[in-house]
Amino acid sequence: MAVPKRKTSRIRTRNRRASAWRLEAPSRSLCPNCGEAKLPHTVCGNCGWYRGRQAIEVD
Repeated sequence: MAVPKRKTSRIRTRNRRASAWRLEAPSRSLCPNCGEAKLPHTVCGNCGWYRGRQAIEVD
């Protein structure tokens, strides 16, 4: 098995672990049908359209 040559410093370990703690808002795109903000590659919750067609029926 491979054995590390040197001890990993505390800051290096914490920086590696902290990369998973980043808080970023998910990216948004605009629905081409109604103009509402929605998640990319998902059906619009406002009008029900996806990729130029009615995917779900919305009241």
